Amino acid sequence: MCASRTPAEWDETFEMFVDMTLGYMALNMGQRYLNRIERLPMHTSIRTGHEYMLELLNQHPDRMFNKIRMYRPCFEMLIQVLRQQTALQNSRYLTLEEQVMIFVYVISQKATNRMAMEDWQHSGSTISVVFTRICKAIASLSQTFITAPNFAAIPDEIRWNPKYYPYFQNCVGAIDGTHIAAHAPADVANNFRGRKSTVTSNMLAICSFDMLFTYVVTGWEGAVHDSRVLTTQLEDPTSGFPHPPPGKYYLVDSGYSNKPGFLAPFRNVPYHLRDARRRAGGINGPTELFNYRHASLRNCIERCFGVLKARFPILRYMTNFSLIRQREIAMCCCVLHNFIRLHNRGDPLFDRYGVDGVMPPPDSDSDDDAPSSSGTTRGEGANSRNDNNFANDMRDRIMFEMYLNNN
Repeated sequence: MCASRTPAEWDETFEMFVDMTLGYMALNMGQRYLNRIERLPMHTSIRTGHEYMLELLNQHPDRMFNKIRMYRPCFEMLIQVLRQQTALQNSRYLTLEEQVMIFVYVISQKATNRMAMEDWQHSGSTISVVFTRICKAIASLSQTFITAPNFAAIPDEIRWNPKYYPYFQNCVGAIDGTHIAAHAPADVANNFRGRKSTVTSNMLAICSFDMLFTYVVTGWEGAVHDSRVLTTQLEDPTSGFPHPPPGKYYLVDSGYSNKPGFLAPFRNVPYHLRDARRRAGGINGPTELFNYRHASLRNCIERCFGVLKARFPILRYMTNFSLIRQREIAMCCCVLHNFIRLHNRGDPLFDRYGVDGVMPPPDSDSDDDAPSSSGTTRGEGANSRNDNNFANDMRDRIMFEMYLNNN
C-alpha cells in the first residue's frame, strides 16, 4: 500500500498536471493558427519559364548557345525528332520545347535542382520529373544516332591526307576510355575511385575521324581499367560492339595490346603529341615517326571527349543522381554530341576542337599508358600469340613504308 501524500505533495502534483494541460492546449492552438496562415508563394517572378524560353529563342543567338550549348535551328530540329521518334508531347503545363530546354540547360550548366527551380520558376518536383522524362527519351535515341562506322569506305580524313594515306587506309576509327564524375553510395564508392582517388565512372567510346561517336558504353566503375572494359564488351555477344572485318582495325593507345582489329603504338617510344612537340631534336627514327602519326590520327577521340566535356560540364561535376540515371545522362550527352555534329557543322565547339592536332586538356584520370589492373593488357594469353605476331608484322610494314616515303 502506497504511503499517503501530504497536502503539499498533492498541490505540487496538481500544478504539474495543470502546466502540462495548458502547454498542450497552447501547442494545439498555435498549430491551428499556423495552419490558417496563408503560404507565401515562392516562384513569383514576372518572367515565367515559358517566357524565359521564348526570350532565349528569339533574342541574340549567342544567349541561347551560352545557356544550352546549341543554336535555335539545331534545337528546333531536336524537338521535331523527339516528337516523331519518341512518345514525348506537351504536358498539361509545359510545352515540349520548355521541357527539353530545361533538361539541356541542366546538363550544360551543371545546374542543381534549386538553380533550375529559380531560373525556370517551377517546383523542384516538376524539374525532377521533367529531367527524368527527357533524359530517358534522349537516351533511347542512342541506336539511331550512335551507329557503327562504314567499314567499306576509306575516311576522307585519311584518304586526302598524305600523312595518313595509304598507311592507315584500313583504319575505321579510334577507341579510348574517359573518366566522368560520379556519385556512388558509400558501400561501393571505392569501386568508383580512379587513379587520382576521385569518384568517377569509366566510359568507353569509339569515334570516327569526323568526330562522331560510333559506339559508347557507360557506367563502368572508375577503378576498372580501359582494357578490361574493352575485353568485356568484345566477349559479350549482346554488347553490340562493332567488330571490324578482317584487315580493318581501330587505333588504340598503348594501354591496349596490339592485335588484329586493334592497332597500338610502339611501347617505350615517345608517343603523345605534346611529348613529340616538346622535343628539341624532333622525330628520330621509324618507330617515332609511326607513333607520332598514329597519335595525330588517334587524337580525334581525345578531341571528341574534349568537345563532349566542354559542352556538357555535368560530366565533370555530376550532381547526386542515381547510378542508373548517371549512365543515362552520359549516354544523352553522347547522343546530343552526334546530333549537333550532324545538324550544325558550324558549331563553335567543334570548330575549336575539330582541327587536326589540337590537344584538349589532359584527362587527369586517364588510363593511357597505365598497366591494367591485372598487370597485363588485353589478349596476352598463349592462344593469341599468332594473332599478335600477325598484328605486329602489319604494324612493322606500315612503319617502314611510312619511313621510306618520308625521306
